[in-house]
Amino acid sequence: MTTTATLRPPLARPRRVVLGGVCLAVSRHLGLTIENTRALAIVLTFLGGAGVLLYLWLWALVPLEEPEEDDAAGVRRSAPVAAILVAFAVLAALISLAVTDRDDDLTRVIIAVVLASGGAVAWSLGFDRSDPGRSASYGGWTRGLAVASLALVGVVALLSRPSALNAVLGVGMLVLAVAVIGAPRVVGLWSDLIAERTTRVRQEQRAEIAAHLHDSVLQTLALIQIRAGASTEVARIARAQERELRDWLFAGDVHTAADLATELREVAAVIELDYAARIEVVAAGDVVDRSSAPVMAAAREAMLNAARHAGGDIAVYLERSATALDVYVRDRGPGVDLDALPADRLGIRESIIGRMTRAGGTATVGPGAGGVGTEVHLHLEDTP
Repeated sequence: MTTTATLRPPLARPRRVVLGGVCLAVSRHLGLTIENTRALAIVLTFLGGAGVLLYLWLWALVPLEEPEEDDAAGVRRSAPVAAILVAFAVLAALISLAVTDRDDDLTRVIIAVVLASGGAVAWSLGFDRSDPGRSASYGGWTRGLAVASLALVGVVALLSRPSALNAVLGVGMLVLAVAVIGAPRVVGLWSDLIAERTTRVRQEQRAEIAAHLHDSVLQTLALIQIRAGASTEVARIARAQERELRDWLFAGDVHTAADLATELREVAAVIELDYAARIEVVAAGDVVDRSSAPVMAAAREAMLNAARHAGGDIAVYLERSATALDVYVRDRGPGVDLDALPADRLGIRESIIGRMTRAGGTATVGPGAGGVGTEVHLHLEDTP
């Protein structure tokens, strides 16, 4: 007799939460209701603060769920923590107006304002900064009210009963208010510094790996292709692995929009997996963007025909001038005679020549250099 164990969901915090998502993560993992989990956390809080410590510990260690494809990567929190804290700070600052003649009460109010406004600013710059549901104006209003609260209690402390403590507290509150004004800039500069250091370390590591692999793996893959020949299965696999490894090593971390040369190289990599061919794509001149869709489609058909009927080494040359775009696809096969092709063979006539004609360009098919192989020339003038 076999039994099927019930698999529990992984312990991971969701990305749509009230505060930290800890109770929701625990309830899903243990199969409890969210109400019972939150009640348990509240009960533990009154046992020497164990609930708070456990919540913070799980918040720091439990990972987040993977973001959905159509959702932002940040965490959306429904509780406006920063707004609540700054509202408490404003209320405490207003209370300070009524206790100006009682030093002890004024000191307590100032401490409450510092803690509440400091918490609001820290939450705004820390959590709300990456929250897709919080706008920049929300953070600006939060920090602005925090500055106003600190400045108000600072002025109240300076205008209250003269004493050294009130003078220190008043000046300290005004200094904190100025610090809060400059806090976003400081946090931004610090984040940029950390990101720059991380990028530099990653690039140095990638360069070391690239140097090592270039001296070993890449040279071995190139040697396999030379010894095996372009028409063998071993050479095709080695070529695909070499291309994939080079893209990973030298493409970098910056994701840019693919240009025509990049798209042609991607098409060449796919064709090489299906046919006994080695396709080299060389680009000269300015970058050509995705706007040249007819040229891209016609070049793909020419590359596919060359791989299917000629095989071996195929050269694709892309040239961008100030007024036109030219693509040459050359192979070393037996050549092709357009007049001798059957009427039902529409690959060259329609997919290459016809497509370029409809786009306002030209396509010529003829023998390659020295009369060897076939050369397909695609030409498209820029539209004014």
